[in-house]
Amino acid sequence: MMVDSTLAQIEKNLSEAMSILGDEQREPQMKREKAGFSWTSIPGPLQRDGQDVATIVHQVHNLIHEKMEGEEPLCQQVQSVGEQGHMALLGHSLAAYISMLDRERLRRLSTRILSDTTLWLCRLFRYENASVCFHEDDRDGLVKVCRLLLNARYEEFACEGYTVLSSKQPVIYQSASCRPGLGQHTCSQLGLPLSSLCTVPCNTVFGSQHQMDVALLDKLIQEDSDAGKLPLLLIANAGTPGAGHTDKLSRLKELCDQHGMWLHVEGVNLATLVLADVSSAVMAATRSDSMTLTPGRWLGLPAVPSVTLYRHEDPALSLAAGLTSSQPVEKLRALPLWLSLQYLGQNGIVEKISHATALSKHLLMKLKPLASIKTSNVLETEMTLLEALTMVEDDLSSPVVLFRFSQDMSGALGGRSGEALCAGEKEVLDTFNRWLGEQLSQMVSSCGVDVVELEDEGPCVRFSPLLTAAVLGTQQEDVDELVDRLTVLVPVMSSTVCLRQDFREETHRRAPLLMYVEELAWPGLGAVRFEPQAEGMDESRRKQELQKINYALLKKLQELNTDIIFSAGPETGAEQDCVYVGLVTEDVDISELVDTIAAFGREIEENGRLLENMTEVVRKGILEAEQQLQKASEDKLLEEGLLRQLPVVGSVLNWLSPLQSSIKGRTFNLAAGSVDSTDATYLTKAQTDKISVQDTPTSSSKRSAGQRLFRRSNTSDTSSSNSTEAAEDWNLSPQSSSSHPDTSTTTSDTSQHTLSDVIAEETEREDTEREDTEQEDAEQEDAEQEDAEQEDAEQEDAEQEDAEQEDAEQDGVSQADQGQS
Repeated sequence: MMVDSTLAQIEKNLSEAMSILGDEQREPQMKREKAGFSWTSIPGPLQRDGQDVATIVHQVHNLIHEKMEGEEPLCQQVQSVGEQGHMALLGHSLAAYISMLDRERLRRLSTRILSDTTLWLCRLFRYENASVCFHEDDRDGLVKVCRLLLNARYEEFACEGYTVLSSKQPVIYQSASCRPGLGQHTCSQLGLPLSSLCTVPCNTVFGSQHQMDVALLDKLIQEDSDAGKLPLLLIANAGTPGAGHTDKLSRLKELCDQHGMWLHVEGVNLATLVLADVSSAVMAATRSDSMTLTPGRWLGLPAVPSVTLYRHEDPALSLAAGLTSSQPVEKLRALPLWLSLQYLGQNGIVEKISHATALSKHLLMKLKPLASIKTSNVLETEMTLLEALTMVEDDLSSPVVLFRFSQDMSGALGGRSGEALCAGEKEVLDTFNRWLGEQLSQMVSSCGVDVVELEDEGPCVRFSPLLTAAVLGTQQEDVDELVDRLTVLVPVMSSTVCLRQDFREETHRRAPLLMYVEELAWPGLGAVRFEPQAEGMDESRRKQELQKINYALLKKLQELNTDIIFSAGPETGAEQDCVYVGLVTEDVDISELVDTIAAFGREIEENGRLLENMTEVVRKGILEAEQQLQKASEDKLLEEGLLRQLPVVGSVLNWLSPLQSSIKGRTFNLAAGSVDSTDATYLTKAQTDKISVQDTPTSSSKRSAGQRLFRRSNTSDTSSSNSTEAAEDWNLSPQSSSSHPDTSTTTSDTSQHTLSDVIAEETEREDTEREDTEQEDAEQEDAEQEDAEQEDAEQEDAEQEDAEQEDAEQDGVSQADQGQS
């Protein structure tokens, strides 16, 4: 009864913990604690008092979801764990609990769990009469198998160790298509030199380019045997890591039997052994001496160990090699898988594997009927717009689908033949394929597509549902969305590749004003740099001027109302001080685009020079004003005399004999950079500009809503509309790689205007506004002139009255003087 209550408590605690960890809602207190450096960010001392389970699990939740600087929120990255995942996690908890039982009970229970799991795996994967080794690292199974062979082939290895290998060096053979670092890891763990590792090339003439060359392997084995070496083991693939190829396992097994070698097989295609219909190429893996399986990734089970099935009759050597263990606790590694297999059942396991293979077939079926998209294998030499490369020995036997964007570059290069293609054109296509894979992985993340680098084909987009579908929950609707995205992206990529050469030629025609920058790693139209034309400028000043002009040019182009995205290029490894032009549609007028870039660059350069000239004019005007002020001060001193400068005497003199100063006022015109008289100011009581500064013409970016630049007016068909939508939704910018575009279709305007038409319209509108302004200024000047004349008349009348009053006062003074006399 105690055992039952303990197991129930374990299950309850696990359920509560998973509920807390899976909850994406944060409490307000948790949000406040995460602001800045939270208490979870800095290590601290152990609490004096113990904490309850809920508090500790909440702390783990905060540590998991803590967002680092520049990192996306983890709630969108962590995959949901289903009930079968809960069973796997429960297995780890139960293994810790079972390890506390008494030794005899522990031995019986662990033996039963190991026996059941071994039997189920052997029957599921059709590998009868085998033993099983469970290991966390999926490479450790191969290492332990090699250690088994060393103990079996060298009788004194257990006593003498590596010294017995000097007489006959062991050799391990692997395919060139094996996963990177597998052979090196094996030699490192065994203490063998790298000379013991022999990499066998793949077929180059006949068959798949990713399958091991059996004839060459036979030759290499014979040469090593003649040299006194011991061929020990061959690593073959049932699904290469990159392309999903399966080696000719039947012939390889015959060759290994002939030379007394051990055949070890691994690969994703081994998962298809659980299906009723298995290809002959994969079925041959059941004849191998050992094979490594990764059921956790295939079935979506977290923290489930990898499995190595092997056939060997001596249990003592298996124990010495570490394939088996005498410790009952070690056998409990199988417990998470033991629980998960029971939860899924045979039908559930087969359903998951068959669902993944069905997704691959569905993708191939959706690609075939599409225009400009063709499915082919590597034996076909015809290059199409988009190739889907199945690249397997038997048609549709591999659940791995590869496709690659491929464009005939002869049209983009002015009709040159394939032999005349420059070496950079393949790199351009590789760049577009890397960009395509990145965009698809972000747009349809539930499909789990990624980019793989193949030696001959280059970068390819890979869809391997056996490795991702169970974890991501991929469905056929996700595959349909992937194809929809693909059909929109490919035409835009094709038009961009075709127009790259036109963009290069148009830029060269405008040299030395513009310079084309060869940037093969940019998946767009290209890069261009505006070169300043100022002469007599040192290198440092020229570099600063170039950087300033191109930065302003980029900002001005980004303000245009157009589908084309202009950016500063990739964050790393890009040319500096350039304008990078993104993807374009087929209806883009390249000549108008380059003309606009050159015109904007020239305008920015001229405005910069005008500003510099104006600065110089203002500086000279200020110096002239200072000189005139100083001269006016000296003239005033000479005119007024020395006595008038004294504080008291000057006031008395000014009162007795007011002095009419002849010094005129001055005003400094900033627009003209000149010093003018203030007579006009006091005459009209308003400042008038000597030189009217006209506004610069507005840029072509001021357009009505919906208009687009650089579009040819004779292209208004449906394909143009679709390509326009693609260019607007999925173009190149520093932030676009992490954004999900809107798939809604935008309606383009039926009337398309060129840049010259818009500038003419803007100029005509500005002339009309200028005439209205001049007319208003003339009317205002007339009114001001009338006011000035009226004020002059009033001033004359006032002066006349003052004169008469003064005469009358003088007459009165004279009469008074006479009376006193």
